[in-house]
Amino acid sequence: MGKLSNLLEKFRDKRNLTQGFFALITNIHIPNFLKGTIYTGKLKSVCVPGLNCYSCPGAALSCPIGSFQAVVGSSKFNFAYYVTGLMLLFGTIFGRLICGFLCPFGFFQDLIHKIPSKKFSTRRFSFLKYTKYFILLFVVWLFGVFLTDKLGAASPYFCKYICPQGILEGGIPLSLANKSIRAALGNLFLLKSIILMAIIILSIFLYRPFCKYVCPLGAFYALTNKFSFYQYHVNDNCISCGKCKRICKMDVDMSKNQRALECIRCGECIKVCPTSAISTSFKNNNLEEVKYE
Repeated sequence: MGKLSNLLEKFRDKRNLTQGFFALITNIHIPNFLKGTIYTGKLKSVCVPGLNCYSCPGAALSCPIGSFQAVVGSSKFNFAYYVTGLMLLFGTIFGRLICGFLCPFGFFQDLIHKIPSKKFSTRRFSFLKYTKYFILLFVVWLFGVFLTDKLGAASPYFCKYICPQGILEGGIPLSLANKSIRAALGNLFLLKSIILMAIIILSIFLYRPFCKYVCPLGAFYALTNKFSFYQYHVNDNCISCGKCKRICKMDVDMSKNQRALECIRCGECIKVCPTSAISTSFKNNNLEEVKYE
């Protein structure tokens, strides 16, 4: 277990590198950024775990939220069950570890937050975290179920009107490379650009505002934090020093709640714990635990 423990420790220490690598391999079609085209091959029927726009020129796979919205309103599309099942699989295994390590837009916000400036705590805004659950329930699910056309297909309301990842990865690169797309830009492009700019500005001063308050995929994975195979644990070595609470940018007190919905499993609390009281584990089918200190 020593080698595996060291590997996981290096994985946590190189979190930004891991995020960047995953963002690259899921957007591997780099030449398409210059061509102003979108990859539409067979792999687009597969979803990535994190938020990554289908319309990104480099995207090799689909976004689970966009795919879910497109077909959730019709029982005729087996793809709806596939996407839901895939999201449940990701969440059951990893929980919000996906947000911390495998989401390109989470990585983007992390980079923006590194811009030198005064940083502000978001604890006073904790009540806003429920907004993302409202968006998941109504905008992503219920709108997709009830606001459909004759064929049972729904407009991707979240992707179309709210999601800043779409304009960042799709709208802006495509419009820069494709004259016909630039000519067709209108008020919707302006609206999405304003939302993106707001998220960028907020991300400089606040840690991951989109993840905390808006992202429906984060809300979905948050619900799986309670029962995911990957879990955090605090043992009797804890001296209640409060370092884990102070270091956590997601406003989680690991000493009191190891299955907090907002925890993105970034591992910062493990690094600062003076008594090594925090560990992680995967549970197997027999509910036995293999811990990695």
